[in-house]
Amino acid sequence: MHPELSGHESHTHDFLLKQLNQLSPDKIVKNLGGNGLAAIFNNQNYDKTIMFRCDIDALPIAEKNTVEYKSKNPGTAHLCGHDGHSTILLGFAEQVNEIRNNLKNRIVLLFQPAEETAQGAKAILQDKRFAEIEPDFIFGLHNLPGFERHSVILRENIFASASVGMIFRFTGATSHAAHPENGKNPALAIAQMIQSLYAIPQQFTAFNNANLITIIQAKVGERAFGTSAGEGLVAATFRSHTNQDLEKMKEQARKTAANLAVIFDLKLVVEDVEEFSATKNHPKAFQYLEKAVQKSGLGTKRVANPFPWSEDFGFYTEKYKGCFFGLGSGKEHPQLHNHDYDFPDELIPTGIKIFATLLDNLE
Repeated sequence: MHPELSGHESHTHDFLLKQLNQLSPDKIVKNLGGNGLAAIFNNQNYDKTIMFRCDIDALPIAEKNTVEYKSKNPGTAHLCGHDGHSTILLGFAEQVNEIRNNLKNRIVLLFQPAEETAQGAKAILQDKRFAEIEPDFIFGLHNLPGFERHSVILRENIFASASVGMIFRFTGATSHAAHPENGKNPALAIAQMIQSLYAIPQQFTAFNNANLITIIQAKVGERAFGTSAGEGLVAATFRSHTNQDLEKMKEQARKTAANLAVIFDLKLVVEDVEEFSATKNHPKAFQYLEKAVQKSGLGTKRVANPFPWSEDFGFYTEKYKGCFFGLGSGKEHPQLHNHDYDFPDELIPTGIKIFATLLDNLE
């Protein structure tokens, strides 16, 4: 009922801290990477450090549901289910607490902010205190509408795609609309840039959607009919199954924009925003997860291709042995980020069960 946007999760942090304090973990790291926190169990004698991560931020979307627990913060809502993910980890914390005297590994429960903007995982990793709790293995989940409820969605290797937003700003000079020759209107450069962006994925992909560029904004000047525009921009989201192809597409786009700026005598500024690394599952971590899911008795669904959306969990798997998986929300359930999405609370014990079984089977 009290969602907070990425980077502004201070009250969420305090709420989670209050809940965790009731369990008296061996240590709690507060304000980790901003508004994150980590609860640590068995901080003395341990073989490995096993980390379980959830996300805690909400979205800048108005909720259309009529449930009694509807968001009380106008224009902000948990329409991706991060409140459900956090509750799963809180429930798992209770189970870890019950067996804390028998733990052979150090357990770190990480509540991460700012996943939606790709800033949270980076900030966590850059926090100097993270070096004290670096994991040998890290696991995370995300609920996924469109799949049988309670099913576990698995994929070896790449689970979710890399992505980045790019903004290309072209600046020329305004003039009277009756004399466009006296100015430098970027309209033609913008038009050609759009066409070129759509063509770039074909240079790296054959007959599939492994690489994708989506135009999300295009603008030239202002609505002033007596003025020929002097500036404009194109904004696009780049997606790829691999970090390598994403970098190739970015490089090609920059070259194209630079050439257009020369041709039309314009100034160019390129900005990268919300960059996500591909989420790549480590073979050993995947093996542990797969065995745990089999023992849990839950149904599984193996997907043939990586998901086209991105998750900043990929920044962890670049450095550590990690595994990310999906938890089916229901075949007919509203999709993530839809204004009528509502996390199915019945998934909470399912998520806890998977984490608990996974913990039991870690060597």
